[in-house]
Parts: sequence; C-alpha cells; structure tokens
Amino acid sequence: SKAIPGSPPPTMLRAVVAASCIAGCAAFTASPALFTTSAAPRATSAISGMRMQAKSKAIPFLSQPENLDGSMAGDVGFDPFGFSYFFDVKWMREAELKHGRICMLAATGCLVQEVVHLPGPAFSQKMALNAWASAPRGGMISILAAIGLIELISNRFALTATDMFANPNRVPGDLGFDPLSLGTNPANKARFELSEVTHGRAAMMGFSGMVHQMIVSKQAPIEQLMHFKAVDSTVFKLGGAAGNLGY
Repeated sequence: SKAIPGSPPPTMLRAVVAASCIAGCAAFTASPALFTTSAAPRATSAISGMRMQAKSKAIPFLSQPENLDGSMAGDVGFDPFGFSYFFDVKWMREAELKHGRICMLAATGCLVQEVVHLPGPAFSQKMALNAWASAPRGGMISILAAIGLIELISNRFALTATDMFANPNRVPGDLGFDPLSLGTNPANKARFELSEVTHGRAAMMGFSGMVHQMIVSKQAPIEQLMHFKAVDSTVFKLGGAAGNLGY
C-alpha cells in the first residue's frame, strides 16, 4: 500500500503501536524494585516468580502482598493501599488488635448503656453520645489516663514502629493475659486468635455504624430497632447532617 503524503512511514507506525502495547502491559505489572529497600539480584528462581504472581485471597484481581504471607491469624492478603510495604506488619497487627478489642467493648457498651445505668442523673442517658457529654469530666479523664498508662507500661514506653518490636520474640497483641488458659492447646489458640481478629474487625465496623446511626437518627441502637423512625429529609442533608442535628 502507498503511504499517505505527510504521514510517518508504516514501519514507524508499527513500532509506535508495539511500544504502546508493551507499555500498557507493563503498567499492570508491579516492579519488585519499587518496594524493596535493599538491592536484590536480578535472577530469581521459578518458585519466587510464581509467588510474585500469586493473587490475593481478599482481592483476587490484585497480587498477593509480599509481606503478607498468611502466617498471622486472619491474614488474607488484604492491603489495597500497600501499607505493608512501608510499615512493620507486626506494628500494624498490634494496632489492629488493640483497636478491635476497644471497639468490641465499645459496641457492647453502646447496647448496655440503654438498659443499665449507674445511679444519678449524670448517668441516665440512653444514647452513648449523650452519656459521654453528661458524664463527669473527672471520671472520663481518669479513664483516658488509665488507658494511657496501661499502654505505656505494657509496651515499656516503646510505642513506635521502629522500637516496639525490637525484640524479635515479641508477638503482636500478646500481653500474657490468659486467665482461663485458653491458649495452652495450639489448635485452640489458633482458633481463638482468628476469632479475635475477625470479631475485632466486625466490631470496628459495627461501632462506627452505631455512632453514625445515633448522629443521624438521634436514637439509641436498640430503640431504633424497636421503634424505627425515618430520617427527616429537611434535617438530613449531605454534608451537613451532623451539624444540623447538633453534633
């Protein structure tokens, strides 16, 4: 075929198209050197090559993160933002377990708060958000101070990702608290570890949902289940719901 006057030669067009295809494929292939902190030899074994191409169980269309090898309870390769490449996995698991434990207690407290109260008008609120505001300030400050002291002492004042796990034998979230000796059997210990992290993740989602539900509906969780009220469209507006409801 004849070339159109003023157009590039066919050979050049083919080269440009081939280069574009190769670049498009390379865009979806993560470079190992992008996330490594030390130089690694170019040659890799067949086993490591297969491991790099393994897919995440949680997100099947993404590759399995290198630092999430499934050795921790509940590890299904969920790391869409790549945090495991930049932070110590043990430090993040420590944070996950502690936040999960707190939220399990908080979710339970939101429900118990509607039924059980301490004596006195300051503790008569059904909604947890109102109870937080009406409780004596001294008591709330004492609770926060106690939590802070427990955190500092249990970690021996090593709280950052660089020093918390200076001891390689330290297990994330293991404070030696097992009064019922549930972890003496390895099989039971593995099962309870998985249960804890799974329930902790659910509690973090559940507690967040309860807080937002109370802000929007101005009803406690059990009360809303028993006596549901639709949200007033004149009050609830995108971007201004919390402010319009007084929160």
